[in-house]
Amino acid sequence: MIGAATLSGSVLAEAKLWGRLNRLTRIPGRGPLVVGALVLALATMALSLSPVDVRYAVAAISLLLLFGLAVGFFAVAASGFAIGNTMLIMGGIIVGAAGLMLTQIMCVAMNRTLLSVFVGGLGEVVSGEGDSYENVVGSDPEEAAMVLEAARNVVIVPGYGLAAARAQQSAADLADALAEQGVQVRFAIHPVAGRMPGHMNVVLAEADVPYDRLVEMERINSDFPNVDLVIVVGANDVVNPAANRASGSPIAGMPILEVENARRVMVVKRSLSPGYAGIKNELFERDHCTMLFGDAKQVLEDLVREFRAGVSTS
Repeated sequence: MIGAATLSGSVLAEAKLWGRLNRLTRIPGRGPLVVGALVLALATMALSLSPVDVRYAVAAISLLLLFGLAVGFFAVAASGFAIGNTMLIMGGIIVGAAGLMLTQIMCVAMNRTLLSVFVGGLGEVVSGEGDSYENVVGSDPEEAAMVLEAARNVVIVPGYGLAAARAQQSAADLADALAEQGVQVRFAIHPVAGRMPGHMNVVLAEADVPYDRLVEMERINSDFPNVDLVIVVGANDVVNPAANRASGSPIAGMPILEVENARRVMVVKRSLSPGYAGIKNELFERDHCTMLFGDAKQVLEDLVREFRAGVSTS
């Protein structure tokens, strides 16, 4: 049971990382499905004490747990108990405790409770709700590069999409190209952007981004009105203005990077699909916001090339 749930969860995580699945973990009635699968798995485990061999039934039913279990802290420890391995038990408990503490930090940053994380998701998603945009302006790297040439103060907001596309080096190259032209460039870091606290710090460190270019949310929010251009790369919920205004929104009250206050905003994103909250991002429809659709790494590389070409000919 433990092995099947852990394996299927790993497969699901990899599929989501590659963008193959967007809403599988938010299917309607997920809660009852998980509870039912768990009861069936335990029942068949009890039957396995009899001469009837139902091990395959236990494994098959346990696969259903992937639809609802958002986290699985103590799978390693449970495996240790199952096979009587003390080292697995100790290692699993340490890793599980660390994961629980990280999750609590994220809950505080996102104005959520631990229970809501264990249940998974931020509420049921109505089909098409996250894609119901009416006024979205698209752009391309060539046009975006012309906007960059006129900017003197630029902020880059990295998100999970940047990490998934492995675009950290491309973002660092863009920052270097801007700095070479005397542009003030900084990275705005939301405490829970990505999949864990500090995720963006680690990702950008891999690309040797100078630490003094990284600015925490609390320090940079007040400065956004003075920023000429914000480039959002793969972030969604952490820049959604709905957190400040929509009292009925799943993310109401969640601290966000207030990029909407900048003079212009560009969003690099594969599509208009919703983030973890499953809701539309009001920022995308603002008059001063344009979208650059595509793989984050490719878009940033094209943007750097166009920017350098434009600077060299001016």
